[in-house]
Amino acid sequence: MKITKNTVINLFSYVKNEINQNDTVSMCTHRSSDKARGTYFCEIVLADIVLAWRRTVMASPCDSVTGNLAAVLHGKLDIRLEKIAVPELEENEVLLAMGSVGICGSDLKYWIEGKCGIFTLGQPMVMGHEGSGTVARVGPGVKSLTIGDRVAVEPGVPCRKCALCKKGRYNLCKKICFCATPPDDGNLCRYYKHPADFCFKLPDQVSLDEGALLEPLAVAIYSCRRGNVALGTKVLVCGSGPVGILTMLVAKQMGASKVLITDIDDIRLEMANRMGADLTLKVTSDDSMCLAKQIEVMMGGQPEVSIECSGADLSYATAIHATFPGGCVVTVARHKNSGDIPLNHAATKEVDIKGIFRYANCYPAALDFVTNSGVDLTPLITHHFNLMNTTSAFEAARSRDAHAVKVMIHCNK
Repeated sequence: MKITKNTVINLFSYVKNEINQNDTVSMCTHRSSDKARGTYFCEIVLADIVLAWRRTVMASPCDSVTGNLAAVLHGKLDIRLEKIAVPELEENEVLLAMGSVGICGSDLKYWIEGKCGIFTLGQPMVMGHEGSGTVARVGPGVKSLTIGDRVAVEPGVPCRKCALCKKGRYNLCKKICFCATPPDDGNLCRYYKHPADFCFKLPDQVSLDEGALLEPLAVAIYSCRRGNVALGTKVLVCGSGPVGILTMLVAKQMGASKVLITDIDDIRLEMANRMGADLTLKVTSDDSMCLAKQIEVMMGGQPEVSIECSGADLSYATAIHATFPGGCVVTVARHKNSGDIPLNHAATKEVDIKGIFRYANCYPAALDFVTNSGVDLTPLITHHFNLMNTTSAFEAARSRDAHAVKVMIHCNK
């Protein structure tokens, strides 16, 4: 029998009426004359009707999941679109029809250099970790999500069992599987599977593009937490890329009294200014101590917290010189370790240097920020591409002439 929406509505009304009358229904009671038991069986029938309808109507899009296409990195500047298998679901997993996937600075480093920080590409790898999508299938044991739910993907899945996981620092888990970090594949593809408990359901008013932005936003939140940004803190942010601008926004939400953000690009500084930076500084000097003095004058004092998001050794050195004694420097980006970092100055000033590795327990706060802060993050997305044009998307993200801030790839187009 084909179960239509009207069938469900009519049966629902009929069974509900019988329940309200607290009477028996012959098809429900299994020959019982007890009214309470009749009502109980009516409720069971109603639940079965709804479940059957959901399986028939809502699961129908899943039947069309017949092929998968992925952007696979084979080496430096070598991304290929390849057909891959649609993943088979295991316990607690959902299959996602990927919607939006952003390009991150780490993605560019893998594409350009074949490595990022301590991680090196050793075999072909599906790219992408800033993702959002729509649940297309639900695996065994999944109760928190249903077909059709739109979700943001937290891309790092730990073992959940080790001492670090149990302490809540699961981002440092030695067995963590993280999208598009060698050797783990990412989610820049049509269909991707992920544990349900690392998928965060998006409210109706939050778009898939905004869902993808939760990943860099989580980095910004974790960075500010590591720096202990609080009410009245002066904050220096080095680098006006997506993470830098998001860090500026988060710092202000956490009570920072003044935030200065730096960059070498006028377009990015203009965007940072439009989105709420108190002060902006274009870096035109290669003298870190001179830049630190300039920052102190502009801010009316030294920042207690400096957050380095550019990956430039000059910015790292500037942050150390600029930070108030006893303050903190948070290193978000990965540096070239040129040997020009003034660690002795940091030690003499008792400036704490804190690294960050991704984030932990930040997605709920990121989703709350997008939903309730009133801050519109979509201006950060300056370029849009479909999956078939992935290489062009990476070229735009790399090109200074394109003035790209966040490049978004749409896997469903």
